[in-house]
Amino acid sequence: MTERGPDADRSENETDRSENGADRGENRGDGTDRDAVDTLAWETVGTRIDYTCPGFDVRADDVRFPDGTTDEYHYVDESPAVVVLPFTPAGDVVVIDEWRQAVDRVNHGLPAGTVEPDDADGPKAAGTNDLETAAARELAEETGYAAQGGFEHLITVEPTNGITDSVHHHFLARDCEPTAERDLDHNESIAVDVVDYDDLLAAVVDGNCRDGRTVTAVLQYELTRR
Repeated sequence: MTERGPDADRSENETDRSENGADRGENRGDGTDRDAVDTLAWETVGTRIDYTCPGFDVRADDVRFPDGTTDEYHYVDESPAVVVLPFTPAGDVVVIDEWRQAVDRVNHGLPAGTVEPDDADGPKAAGTNDLETAAARELAEETGYAAQGGFEHLITVEPTNGITDSVHHHFLARDCEPTAERDLDHNESIAVDVVDYDDLLAAVVDGNCRDGRTVTAVLQYELTRR
């Protein structure tokens, strides 16, 4: 998973966020009623970065609530990410075991990573082709595999939109085969494995797989593609 550095690129849109804050719900595409948006929407009257580090920023918005009162709202501001469900020609799944410091354990799940500026016109406006470029890169870097059969978009979700603006784009990758050495970041501890799909599905259903990105991808595939 490629992490961005603490550069200034993420701060360039601060004015836009403030000026367009009231419009951020207009093009939701999630079926939300327009009247409900008008009734519930907060107005962003100012924004700033309170803290920055490799991987994400903590942003503080000055907001006005529907009743006219104001307050601050802090959240994690980060680039979109891709998640890959990679199938081998035999129908098995390429998975990774990765140390996750935040939960102090090894996480069993799918390859994933941040969309880089070179993948898209902008960090928040990636097109499908750009996202597939990111998915192919992350799959190769973390596993050494390439999707000979190409990629198919599964679903796009906002996994924790109460505390972060993160957007995850999930992809199905077909006919994945090992093609090269991995290219891990200095702060990635990852082992690669190939597992039976039904075993992975069972781990998701039984709750033994706790990785939310993997749960989302596997259940979406099971419900819509299998």
